[in-house]
Amino acid sequence: MEKAELVLIPGPGRGHMVPIVEFANELLSGDERFSVSILIISSPFENSPVRADPMPTNISQHHIQCFHVPKPSNLPPSELYHESPENYFSLYIESHKSQVKDIIVNRFTPTTPFRLAGLVVDLFCSSMNDVARELEVPSYLFFASGAAFLGFTFYLHSHQELHGAEFEKSDSEFHIPSYINSVPAKALPSFALNKQGFVAFAALSREYKKTKGIIVNTVLELESHAVCSLSDVVIPPVYTVGPLLDLKVKSRTPSDQLEYDQIMSWLNDQPPKSVVFLCFGNYGYFSEAQLREIAAGLERSGKRFLWSARKAPKDGKFSTADDTDVTEIIPREFWEKTKEVGRVCGWAPQVEVLSHPAVGGFVSHCGWNSILESMWFGVPIVTWPMYAEQQLDAFLLSRDLKLAVELRIDYRRGSDDIVSGEELERAVRCLMDGGDGDGVLVRKRVEEMSMKCRGAVLEGGSSFQSFERVKEIILANGPMQLGRGPPKFNA
Repeated sequence: MEKAELVLIPGPGRGHMVPIVEFANELLSGDERFSVSILIISSPFENSPVRADPMPTNISQHHIQCFHVPKPSNLPPSELYHESPENYFSLYIESHKSQVKDIIVNRFTPTTPFRLAGLVVDLFCSSMNDVARELEVPSYLFFASGAAFLGFTFYLHSHQELHGAEFEKSDSEFHIPSYINSVPAKALPSFALNKQGFVAFAALSREYKKTKGIIVNTVLELESHAVCSLSDVVIPPVYTVGPLLDLKVKSRTPSDQLEYDQIMSWLNDQPPKSVVFLCFGNYGYFSEAQLREIAAGLERSGKRFLWSARKAPKDGKFSTADDTDVTEIIPREFWEKTKEVGRVCGWAPQVEVLSHPAVGGFVSHCGWNSILESMWFGVPIVTWPMYAEQQLDAFLLSRDLKLAVELRIDYRRGSDDIVSGEELERAVRCLMDGGDGDGVLVRKRVEEMSMKCRGAVLEGGSSFQSFERVKEIILANGPMQLGRGPPKFNA
């Protein structure tokens, strides 16, 4: 049987790669009608022109092939990153269009046993719609963030028409239809406050509207208001297919395996739901002053904790966090007073920790993948956003959905702002203490949402049904075999 093949184009980085690969795994699970190619665009911060990001480790289906996209010679100047990371990434991805097209044209020949069914592009890769148009095949958007943030990207156009420019830092609040409550300016992502970033994301989202469908890694029951609000916007159909999570046991380096074994052994000795887990993603790092405040807050809270403590990278903002031992940074008294109740590590196996019965809270940067993992395992969050759209995610969780305890919704990595130990202590106590406080209500709501998220992916659930509709629309839009007459394209 001739298969319909989708070409997936994720953005660089694990946060974009993992969910789109899980989408491919799910698409092919038990369905022989499809095959998938993944075109991997390497990080812009790799020096070699041929060095690519590692192959994704969560591929579980044999009908998935990966191809590295060569770096073009006409890359945007790296200085643009300092003006706006979002604008730089957009231009960087766009510069790969010719290489992406060449890979697709060379793969689909008259003799290949599959037909090109379309391109599935990441939220940063919507410029690849141009390639789809040249090849006269459909394109679909894979949106790795939530539906509320998708709605915000469309709201950029309304704001631009009314004000002609980016948002300003102020005390203003904005009625953004995909959010229940008015959103304060301080909760907007940094790109929305930057001219180049604002214009770049507005351009990306205009291309979103030109796709045949928008596939969102969310759950209808989690973001019902946001999903319903999108029906008022003139956009393609929206399909909620989440949560798409990589929950499989992973291979590790010997040093990571040793750290994993020690962490799991320590957690096994803790009472149920007694440990608060602090982890802030690959790029979640802090100044030495902030690390000392976190230590002070944990010590004063008196709660059991597992803290993934990571310093700012030595070689600047382009790198992941530094896992170097922080023992010398934090006062000796902290180690003496917390040695019976806490553990500090560098790297931490987030999924395995969140799934452990000893873990009862999660101080998080509010990255969307981390939010979905916490909802899946029923672990409530304390919000500490850092970059990208995480401020909006923190606002959504704590104020709109009441699924998190608010520590901050406006913290930004790289600023001079310091979250005090007293602030962290109050938030941790609110979440972890019993009684009739807000933390108890948040925990109950998260546990209920966990059941809804798990039910959504079962046969008959909202995400299961949405995924089936995605499959049918892909087949209905007419897979094409390049080289057998139409479509025509310029080489």
